[in-house]
Amino acid sequence: MPVSRASIAGSPYLGVYLRTSDRGVIAPPSISEALGHELERLFGASLIRTTVLDSELVGSLLALNSHGAVVAEEPSALERAQLRALGPLHVVPTVQNALGNNVLANDHGAVLHPALPETVGVRIGEALGVPVVRGTVAGLGTVGMAAVATNKGVVVHPRTTEAEATVLSQALAVPVHRSTANFGVPIVGACVLANSRGLLAGTPTTPVEFVHLQEGFQILD
Repeated sequence: MPVSRASIAGSPYLGVYLRTSDRGVIAPPSISEALGHELERLFGASLIRTTVLDSELVGSLLALNSHGAVVAEEPSALERAQLRALGPLHVVPTVQNALGNNVLANDHGAVLHPALPETVGVRIGEALGVPVVRGTVAGLGTVGMAAVATNKGVVVHPRTTEAEATVLSQALAVPVHRSTANFGVPIVGACVLANSRGLLAGTPTTPVEFVHLQEGFQILD
């Protein structure tokens, strides 16, 4: 089955620690061997164990799609070598350095926090190889925490407006679906990891939430 539950160091907020695309999965070195194997099984992609900017908060600090990855500060030589295994890595300096929180991307497009400068947006688009727009999700600029995008769908905070959903659908070229995870948490990007093949949610995620998440990402049992 391409869906499962997990926690990391007792935390169900998987999106803070993990990042994936159809090309690979990036996780902190401290995850268990069992979880590492589960990530590879669920997402059908190779696993890279690394810190990002000397932090295990990989999901918050790294924006990623199948074309490339982007960070806001220069990584260590070891981090750069490890991350490059999944494609080109680009450094785009910005004071909003948690790019995983501030960028929502798939292989078709990217939606950026409205506060990111224009020059930064241009460079992120070049790094990820996609057109970019600015937008919010349920009024939140931290679009990467309030939503999760794959090449099949984007699942968003349940209070996302129709106008916001239209921007997301057009930018990412996929349908929009509203859901919570982790037993009612609306910031689904902090709770869920997904690509076109699989879905991993925090341990408290309910069966009803899984139904919504699977529908949104078009992932069937």
